[in-house]
Amino acid sequence: MIFEDDIAACLTVLKKGGIILYPTDTVWGIGCDATNEKAVQKIYALKKRQLDKSMIILLSRETDILQYSNQDYPKIFDYIKDANNPVTIIYKNAKKLAKNLVSTDGSIGIRIVKDKFCKTLIELLGKPLVSTSSNISGYPPPANFRDIDIEIKNGVDYIVRHRQDDVAIAKPSTVVTIGEDGKIIILRP
Repeated sequence: MIFEDDIAACLTVLKKGGIILYPTDTVWGIGCDATNEKAVQKIYALKKRQLDKSMIILLSRETDILQYSNQDYPKIFDYIKDANNPVTIIYKNAKKLAKNLVSTDGSIGIRIVKDKFCKTLIELLGKPLVSTSSNISGYPPPANFRDIDIEIKNGVDYIVRHRQDDVAIAKPSTVVTIGEDGKIIILRP
């Protein structure tokens, strides 16, 4: 029941413009409705993050990418499917997202999640979910839930209980972009 109760609680918080602390397919993340500027601002404030340092969004399906970016590059899906680790792709021409979430060059990082909790939450919310590591800016991302700073835990509106006992060492996703020539450029291995 924890899974279902967490999903319900997250949906209530997210629909009211709140922020959550939740497990992803990489590190624990701080998230909100990616279309809500006030909620995005809360995350920047909590993380003490510079406004020009953009965050990424999570989607549950590849087909949703074109709803939030005008960049269509089918070759990237083959790269994602062959990757051993979760991959965040930087897409040009972001759209339908909170303005303070999109990078100054108009791009947005998007990751298609495989994690069941995230997929379920995104599908029921019907919108992309912001994902940023659960640390104060300038500090390394926590390896698991126990390593998350109390300031972060106290600063969110809801903490997901699902997977709090998971002690596996988590690591951030690989980050890539697509060059003008169509080649994939790895920004973070």
